[in-house]
Amino acid sequence: MSSVKLSGVRKSFGALEVIKGVDLTVEDKEFVVFVGPSGCGKSTLLRMIAGLETISAGDLEIGGTRMNDVDPSRRGIAMVFQTYALYPHMTVRENMGFALRFARVPKEEINRQVNAAARILALEPLLDRLPRQLSGGQRQRVAIGRAIVRQPEVFLFDEPLSNLDAELRVHMRIEIARLHKELQTTIIYVTHDQVEAMTLADKIVVLRDGVIEQAGMPLDLYDDPANQFVAGFIGSPKMNFLAARVVEKSPAGITIALTQHDDIKLVLPVSGAELGEEVVLGVRPEHFGPSGAGGADLSVQVDVAEHLGTTSYVYARTEGDPLIIEREESRNEDGAETITVSIDPAKAYLFDKQGRRLR
Repeated sequence: MSSVKLSGVRKSFGALEVIKGVDLTVEDKEFVVFVGPSGCGKSTLLRMIAGLETISAGDLEIGGTRMNDVDPSRRGIAMVFQTYALYPHMTVRENMGFALRFARVPKEEINRQVNAAARILALEPLLDRLPRQLSGGQRQRVAIGRAIVRQPEVFLFDEPLSNLDAELRVHMRIEIARLHKELQTTIIYVTHDQVEAMTLADKIVVLRDGVIEQAGMPLDLYDDPANQFVAGFIGSPKMNFLAARVVEKSPAGITIALTQHDDIKLVLPVSGAELGEEVVLGVRPEHFGPSGAGGADLSVQVDVAEHLGTTSYVYARTEGDPLIIEREESRNEDGAETITVSIDPAKAYLFDKQGRRLR
């Protein structure tokens, strides 16, 4: 079993507490992604699992065994860092087998494990090259191969794709997903890129300021965010947020008026808000419909349009952040043109001023 369990885990640097009580279970063979903005504590949490940072309070278990005070080399983990950290004077074969050679594993066994990892990662033609003779994606595959040969119970990835260009990032995402299916091992992966999180994870853990805001399957977080922070972080482009206030309550729900858009009214099947309360309406770019499609019609002035082929993203001018609207096969909208879209109440989200979800 290679499950990982965190119970009340905290981390402080002097008086500064950066991990503020994390409870999380990563199941055996699960691919879990820690995601969140810079400084949220995701890399610190990963380093605590690896044993590179001490745990100030709480317990860490790997495979059912408490690991708080166990040396990193005996935790059954292997870590892939953001930087490749390859020895420049060693060949690919020597880099991949270095940890085994250091552990005095017989040469024949080292060769067997290195060859097996090279075959998985399509590195066989590159085994005799030096790191300077490799591309960025090839170097990252070597770094992953170095972890594979150790045959760990848990793989830890700390933003491994951030140094790659866009095309290589897509390629390596596919490689890592394929690797997880082939090896059938537990992976904990840290990234600030929510697209990586959505495409790779069995479970996403969204962190902010050292606490878990929400954890769950990618589409569950997308469809049912627990609060405004998660709603804005998961999804690309991000969710739009519109200021509103509650103007009426009835058994069917509440009526809100959009304060920056001519007091346009919308009825939502939501309870828990008080009459006159200021709230925030959330609408994803793809959930705007054509004018007259139902709900409330909203007219906005187009500022910029991004045309991506069959889909365009229209950035509309507002008093706050630009309103992002997804339009299919829309190639003529830019400049000062005004467009009208509808907001479907069934696809909208509502939050209070503190960012809590209203249901």
